[in-house]
This record gives sequence, structure tokens and C-alpha cells, in this order.
Amino acid sequence: MPSVGAGVPDGLNQCGLILIEGYMTQVEGADQKASESGDVGEVNFQRLIEIGIALSAERDNARLMERILLEAKDICYADGGTLYLRTEDDRLKFEIMRTDSLGIALGGTTGKTITFPPLMLHDPDTGEPNHKNVASYVALSGEAINIPDAYDSKKFDFSGTKKFDEGTGYRSKSFLTVPLKNNEGTIIGVLQLLNARSRETKEVVPFSASTQPLVEAMTSQAAVALDNALLLEAQKKLFRSFIDLISSAIDAKSPYTGGHCQRVPELTMMMADAAVASTSGPFADFDLTMGEREELEISAALHDCGKVTTPEYVVDKATKLETIYDRLHEIRTRFEIVKRDAEIDYLKAVAAGGDEPALKASYDERIAKLDDDYAFVAECNVGGEFMAPERIDRIKEIAGITWMRTLDDRIGVSFEEEKRKERTPAPSLPVEENLLDDREDHVMYRESGEGNTYGDDNEFGFKLDVPEHRFNLGEVYNLCIARGTLTEEERFKINDHIVQTIIMLEQLPFPRHLKKVPEYAGGHHEKMDGTGYPKKLNRDQMTVPARMMAIADIFEALSAADRPYKAAKKLSDCIKIMSFMKKDAHIDGELFQLFLESGVYKEYSERFLQPEQVDEVDITPYLEQPAAE
Repeated sequence: MPSVGAGVPDGLNQCGLILIEGYMTQVEGADQKASESGDVGEVNFQRLIEIGIALSAERDNARLMERILLEAKDICYADGGTLYLRTEDDRLKFEIMRTDSLGIALGGTTGKTITFPPLMLHDPDTGEPNHKNVASYVALSGEAINIPDAYDSKKFDFSGTKKFDEGTGYRSKSFLTVPLKNNEGTIIGVLQLLNARSRETKEVVPFSASTQPLVEAMTSQAAVALDNALLLEAQKKLFRSFIDLISSAIDAKSPYTGGHCQRVPELTMMMADAAVASTSGPFADFDLTMGEREELEISAALHDCGKVTTPEYVVDKATKLETIYDRLHEIRTRFEIVKRDAEIDYLKAVAAGGDEPALKASYDERIAKLDDDYAFVAECNVGGEFMAPERIDRIKEIAGITWMRTLDDRIGVSFEEEKRKERTPAPSLPVEENLLDDREDHVMYRESGEGNTYGDDNEFGFKLDVPEHRFNLGEVYNLCIARGTLTEEERFKINDHIVQTIIMLEQLPFPRHLKKVPEYAGGHHEKMDGTGYPKKLNRDQMTVPARMMAIADIFEALSAADRPYKAAKKLSDCIKIMSFMKKDAHIDGELFQLFLESGVYKEYSERFLQPEQVDEVDITPYLEQPAAE
């Protein structure tokens, strides 16, 4: 007989070759005495090698386990069999069951669940090993057991088997039970074959001595393949769990993000499925393999991972003066000081013999003006859609009011704040200061290394309009914000999350089928006209999945009902706003058409929007009409 290793393809690992060669030595001797039909003499050893290669290549665990059982059954021409997997709590779980003559096919790719409870490997009360059941004995001992007739067995308890036979009219006779050992010698499962048959007469016969080592050779190779597949699946589960952990952490970090990172992947995959299902139009040829689907799902789940770098006080900035706390309280205290000073000046003037009625009228007018000025500052602090020029002028006028500081503002502060204050000489106390001020220590400059990220020749291809400073806490500067509550620097910092997302994802060693994750995840703020960020890509420079994610991200943000800074929008309002975005070439028109025509918008709204948000939408005005022929 030729060497098994001769001309063997690379798919069969060395461990499998050594095992098969060892068992073949046993088989050659046993084959001399074999008499039953279906013995090893009729089995093509090249096929055994091909089975090993096929098992090593299979990535779907259900198909892999099913193939292990079916190949073993075929080698022995067995009528039935069961494959068990050892669980983490040390039990044997039924994974695949087949009995041809009874038409039983459970587990695996059948979609039919096996309802039998797992076999206990140890007594739950005493902890004693369960050696009564042949499968549990094999799992514990690692010894293969060949039983010619279960009804004659004195060592193992087959009462359950006999009861099954009584109910079905079946006759369970010969059993071959083999452990599945991985390459570390750990038993990960058990393969049990039932009722070997003669290939000529079809009668049930014992499993031959020559068949057993061949099955053991195959199951040894199968165990390694199965263990590798299970380890790969465990690693994937761990990876996805980390992704879910990051997404949940980002959503939990701020009430302003809510369940955004959970819902965007759902909507993205709805759109992907709709594109795959298209049989006409621009997406008729669009398709996704299993690997590409995984790639897109992971991209969507990680699309905002860079938000872990965004300070909460920026994301949650509800007023113009808010940082870690709302500095309006500090300014209110200054107003209180100015008012006290006004009262003291009034009382001193009266005590010095001044005209009390005239002084009182002047004092009351001064206090009323300060109260009104503070109310105006507080109103501006809230923010709004527009800050008129005259309001900005009034803020600057109020800023000119002075107050007297007598305490050192450079003691007891943080190291970073102290460094900022040291940029200017400390004034002699007491010192007169403006009620509102833009001081040098309010400005946070960019660090020298940031040019590597934001510079014109940065390695990532970012094209960003970068503010001169990292942050500017100036009080007048913040109160004069024209729209909303964010400064130019803070808005850039929030937008910077996508920059950080790309940088973070580019550093991960993604396998080949996930290489596009940074591209997909990093493109959801780009616009079709090239005015988006961070790379100013246009439609032709973006892949379809990246454009899908842009629509999913926008629609989720528009329709979300868990944002504390805005009321939940009606579905019709969300669609209308997105139609304007399509018209302005901010989102992909073809994908928006698919979003509407496929009903994805409706399916998503029924699952994730509040009932009061879901109103009737006439999508006709938003659809592109086919060109007349």
C-alpha cells in the first residue's frame, strides 16, 4: 500500500496525517481477517484523506458536525448515529441525530431542535462519574467502546434504548462510541454510531475490528477541525461582544446619544437586505457574501467608536457657558458682588451726608439695570437659532462692567489651569476685572503633534477646516455664539469623533474579509457633493455600503425619541427633511429612493419609533419618476 502522505493536499494538517498513517497500520493487519461486507478493505483511503481536507475547510459549525456524523455513518454503513458536544458545565449535549430507517433527522442544518436533555457526566449530588451510560463513559475515559449487541451488555445501562425500541418497533443492536479529542488531548465530544449493516444483505452486524480504527482516525481529524471551528466561533463571539460593549458604552456615556449605536446597525442591514433583494434598477446586481455582511454589520456597530474620545461636557453642552459645570453660576456671583458694591457705595454716600432721596433713586436704577443685564446674560446662555448683532453688542457692553477681585486666583487650581494662567504676569491685588471676560487662560492651544493628524499631508487623507485653537472658554466669546450652544472649536471636537473612529479602526489588524471596516465606518458623515467630512469624499469616491450608513445615521438621528435636547419628530417630517438633503446632494439619491420604495423606512419606524411618531407618509413626491421613453 502506498504511503498516505504521498501527494496529499495542504488542506489536511500534519496531525491528521500521522493519525491516519498510524491507524492504517492497524487496519492493514485487521483487514486480513475481515469477513463482513462494508469492511475497511472496501474503503478508499484517498477518500479518507479527502474527508479530512473537507472537514478542515468547513467553517459552518452545524454543517461541519453534520458532515462528521454522516461521513462516519457512511464509512461503517451504519443506520444511525448521534454526535454529542461537551458543554462548559461538563455535560454531553445532543447536537446531531440521524436514524435512516426511522426517518429521524434532528439538529444540524435540519432546523429541528433535539429536545432530549444533556447527559450528565457526573452525579449532581455525589459528584461520582457517570459510567453507566456508554457515551458518558467514553467522554470521561477517552476509550472507544464497540458493543456487538446492546441487549447483551452487562457493563452499560441501555434501559432507555430498550424503552425507545419498544415505542418504535426498532431494534438497537450494534454500537460504536468514539471520543472526539482535540490536538491537546481534551475530549470535546462523543460520536456514537448505531447498527452497522452489511452492504450486501443489509442486515445489522457488529462494527468490525477493521472499521473501528478507521472511524477513530476520521474522528480524530474531525475533532481537530471541529475544535478549531469552535475556537474560531468563540473568538468571533468574543469580538462581537467587545463591539457590543463599546457600542453600549458610547450610548451610555451620554443621554444625547441614547441607543444610536444599537439602532444604526439595524437600519443599515435593512437597507443592505433591500438592495440585495432588488431585481431591477441601480441595485439589481448588488449582492453581499456572508463575509461582506459581517463586514458591514461590524462597520455599522463601530461607526461611532471614536466618540469615546469626545468629552462629555462637549457632547452634553446644553448652555453656552457650560463646561464641566455651568459657569453662569460664577458670573451670577460676580453680579451679586457688583450689586453689593453698589449698595455699599450708596450707604457710604448717605452716611457722608449726601442727598438720600437722589442717592436712593440712583441706587435703585443701578440695581434694576444689573438685574436686567443678568437676566439678559442668562437668556443668551440658553442659546437659540439666531444671535442678532445688537444682542452681541449688548453682551460686550455688559462685559465692560467691572468688579474688584481681592483673592489670588492662581492658588488651589489644577496644574493645567495654572500653566495657562502663567502665560500672563499675575496682577497685584486687589485688581479690577471685567464682569465678563475673554482671558488668555481661557484659550487652550493645539499641541505640536496634532499636525500629524490634521495637517495637509496627514497619512489618513483627512481634509478638515481646523480651528486655530483646541478650545476657547472665553465668556464673551461663548455668550456670543450665533447659533446653538457650541463654539467652532467644540463643534470641531464633536465632528472629530469620526476622525478618531478612522484612526482607531485603522490600527486594528482586521482579517482580509473585514479590511473595509474603517472605510465603511468612517464615511457616514461624507456628503455626495464632497462637502462632508473628514475626507471631503464625493459620491463616486464612496462605496455603496458607506453611502448606506450615511442614510442610516441621519435617519436614526432625525427620528430618535430619546434625545433630551429635542422633541421626537414625526415620520413624515423626517422623510421631508431627508428629501431636502437628497436635493442638496448631501445623501445618495438612489439609496434614498430604495429606502422609500422598499418600505425600509416604514419597517424601521414600526420597530423603533414611538407610536405617536408614526404617521402616514405619501412618498410619491419624493420619488424620482422614470424617464419617458
